[in-house]
Formats: sequence, C-alpha cells, structure tokens
Amino acid sequence: MHIFRRLSIALLMIAAISSPALLSGCTGHVRYYDAEYRDYHPWNHDEIVFYGRWETETHRNHVEFSNRPANEQAEYWHWRHDHH
Repeated sequence: MHIFRRLSIALLMIAAISSPALLSGCTGHVRYYDAEYRDYHPWNHDEIVFYGRWETETHRNHVEFSNRPANEQAEYWHWRHDHH
C-alpha cells in the first residue's frame, strides 16, 4: 500500500510538471507560406486575432484558415502585409 501511494504521488508530480509543456507544445509551430511575398507566417495567437479582424472587415463568415480556398488565403496575406 505504501509503494502504491508513493508511485501515485510520483505520477501526479510528473503530470503536473510536464502538462504545461505538453499543452503548449504546438503553439507557434504551424506556419503558412505566403507565395506572393515569399515568406512564412507562424500561426499563433496574434495571427488568429488579425485573421478574425480580416474576416470582420471583409464581411466573411468564420472559416478555419486552413479550410479557406487558396485565393482567399492569398487575399488574407495581402491584407495582412498592409496591417501590421
């Protein structure tokens, strides 16, 4: 019983220590290539905010960026380069 309790505590400590790294592991690792400007853009919180603004200003329904047609993605990157 004592071994089970120590093992449980050890597993809980490992989970508590590693969870922030596991939960934020993908943040900033998704990048999109902008063919017109020949550069890459990391898809992070800031980009999501700009993307939402673009959808609002251009009166578009929300669609995940990865599901937008290539021509609309290009329109977004063009708009994005003009809105720092």
